[in-house]
Amino acid sequence: MSAYETLLRLAFRTPAEAARYLTPAALGAYLTFEQATPREQPFRFEQWRLGVASALLRLLADLGDHEEARRAADVLHRALSTAQSPADIDQQISKENKLFDQIYTNLYVNDEGEALLDLFARTLDADAPALLAAVQAEAVDLARALDFERPADEDE
Repeated sequence: MSAYETLLRLAFRTPAEAARYLTPAALGAYLTFEQATPREQPFRFEQWRLGVASALLRLLADLGDHEEARRAADVLHRALSTAQSPADIDQQISKENKLFDQIYTNLYVNDEGEALLDLFARTLDADAPALLAAVQAEAVDLARALDFERPADEDE
């Protein structure tokens, strides 16, 4: 299993989440990027990036029961599953800009949440496969270490 698929499976842990989010388009985004022609690579890279970003937001949502992060992850997943071009991705996500801004507004974040938000920002900034792969590897390591059972007030 690739690091990408591992990250998705760590983010979407329950059978219901797996059935809804681990679609062929989502699961295949990295492999499709690797096999893409040079002409297709920019779009396939964006799909891979969407998969990593949606997994990070889902982990953040589950870590802090953060509804905005959960909804933003859904927006990214929908763009991954339905967009036909980078411009289509941008159009779908720009419709929900306010939602992405709300993720950072009045949000109590513990150290793990801050690390997830940092990785999310670095995912958006990654402009080359090697950079995205490095963020993805860090995300897998962090996702494996997250404690979803610990009450949020233990970090205070």
